[in-house]
Amino acid sequence: MATPTLPIDLAKWISDNPDKLQPPVNNYCMWNADLVVMVVGGPNARTDYHVNPTAEWFYQYKGDMLLKLVHAKTFTTLPIRQGEMFLLPPGTPHNPVRFANTIGIVIEQRRPQGKLDALQWYCEKCSHIVYRESFHCVSLGTQLKPVIEKWANDSTIRQCKTCGHVNPVKEPLSPVVPKL
Repeated sequence: MATPTLPIDLAKWISDNPDKLQPPVNNYCMWNADLVVMVVGGPNARTDYHVNPTAEWFYQYKGDMLLKLVHAKTFTTLPIRQGEMFLLPPGTPHNPVRFANTIGIVIEQRRPQGKLDALQWYCEKCSHIVYRESFHCVSLGTQLKPVIEKWANDSTIRQCKTCGHVNPVKEPLSPVVPKL
């Protein structure tokens, strides 16, 4: 049985730890047990869509965000406003768009053995999947960055096999100190 931890003053933690919420993912894992609890800051510089085999719970603590979704081959954008929460179904490709000085909380389940997460990118011209990389997720905050950097540094994987378009890399963002 796990030992209970002490409560965390979230506003104080954010104020004391701006260095932990930096691009490209801006993610800090607060707890990593059966539930994985992350604080996520903005802005981010991501064009990938994350595919999680488990559900994800989003709560927008400060500011608004957009959650780009792909469902039944249809692309939609869902705004999540400050104070709102949203439960994303398992297996839904999603791209969180976070703006400067925003903070969200994301809760996920620990991944079952044998279940894989994926990052995938869609062609901005024809919407086909250009590149997909799967992995067993243990630490989202550390595992996403190398895959995102691989995409950014290799134009051959950014070239769409369907239409030939070479998809651009989103410009990296400068670190932003979250303001409460």
